[in-house]
Amino acid sequence: MKRDFTQGFAVTHRLRTSMFLSLPPQEVFNFFAHAENLERITPPELSFRMITPTPVVMGKGTLIDYRLKLFHIPFRWQTIISKWKPPHLFVDEQLRGPYALWVHTHRFEEVSGGTAVSDEVHYRLPLSPLGEVVFPLVRLQLQRIFQFRQKAIEKILLS
Repeated sequence: MKRDFTQGFAVTHRLRTSMFLSLPPQEVFNFFAHAENLERITPPELSFRMITPTPVVMGKGTLIDYRLKLFHIPFRWQTIISKWKPPHLFVDEQLRGPYALWVHTHRFEEVSGGTAVSDEVHYRLPLSPLGEVVFPLVRLQLQRIFQFRQKAIEKILLS
């Protein structure tokens, strides 16, 4: 957890995950470059649906709208691709959604025998400082979502 006191009492949290795929970076990046694949790697109980018409042409400035449920509460989420550097990196940032801040950096690094895929998310909970009461629950939920994602990605790309 990284504390950011420039935003008053708001606390910026950080989630990091990584995995290895025995595929070249371009192939792995191409999977992520198709926004439609996000539905395939999101736990079904989130009822995740992309609202943006497909196919989505990904690049810097692309806006993507979703609908999902978190803790059984339905909401809409809009992100923008703020950085796009194929096949190495892209960043999506929440413009509208459940978090006060959500910046998700996806990195793809060529390593011996394949690609190291890493995710780093900086996020703030809403209604700070009161929102911090639910931080342990949110942290566990995010960890579970990213574990699901990793297993789904492995199954789709390596099967």
